[in-house]
Amino acid sequence: MLNKVPKIKYLDRNNFFLIAGPCAIESRAMAFEIAEQVNDICNRLEIPYIFKGSYRKANRSRLDSFTGIGDEKALKIIKEVGEHFNIPTTTDIHEEKEAAKAAQYVDILQIPAFLCRQTNLLVAAAKTGKVINIKKGQFLSADAMRFAKDKVIQSGNEKVWLTERGTTFGYQDLVVDFRGIPQMQSLGVPVVLDCTHSLQQPNQSSGVTGGKPALIETVAKAGIAVGADGLFIETHPQPANAQSDGANMLPLDKLEKLLIRLLKIRQSVA
Repeated sequence: MLNKVPKIKYLDRNNFFLIAGPCAIESRAMAFEIAEQVNDICNRLEIPYIFKGSYRKANRSRLDSFTGIGDEKALKIIKEVGEHFNIPTTTDIHEEKEAAKAAQYVDILQIPAFLCRQTNLLVAAAKTGKVINIKKGQFLSADAMRFAKDKVIQSGNEKVWLTERGTTFGYQDLVVDFRGIPQMQSLGVPVVLDCTHSLQQPNQSSGVTGGKPALIETVAKAGIAVGADGLFIETHPQPANAQSDGANMLPLDKLEKLLIRLLKIRQSVA
């Protein structure tokens, strides 16, 4: 299934693949800085790499939250990143009318967890012919994701992945049930573990989502140990100054050492 992704490298190394980048595209300079560093690391470690950046943030708690720098501008930056570094790219979409537009700029369309049951959105995404990565809803069991997967396949597109990103626990926390990774793999699709969003602390009184970034390594290690095909990690040079989701991002300067440790686990369980 991974060989359906244009420009992806190192598939013969039997490593996990990495989806990484900023939560949102803040500027061309920032996107290029992150992509260059992550791409260099992945080339050294021979890890298949996909650049991720949201061109617009639609699921915000407050009206004054950052949503983006403009759809067309951000999408062009993502496309430019992919072309410059010769790497695949992904972004998320929120409405069915966005599917065809975003598909002109990226290689993989991501369906946000809150929207994984939106039939028209899944069908529109499927019809683009792109790889579709569906994030598991915080409110769904792993097994229930078979129906989201089936909507894409029954719409004529067999290129579908699923992503675990935690399950709502109480009102202000998420937990990862690692049994869900092999459960979703049994559906015959690659499964990604979102190591950063699964550590969010939503519904804070400030209206700004919190997080537990100190546990990113713990969650990532467990995911590799149970056989996740890929990891999703949002990263930023200065998470405290990020425009979106800074509270649960990995500092960019910590990524390489983390990946080295994860590769050792992968080698021991492969």
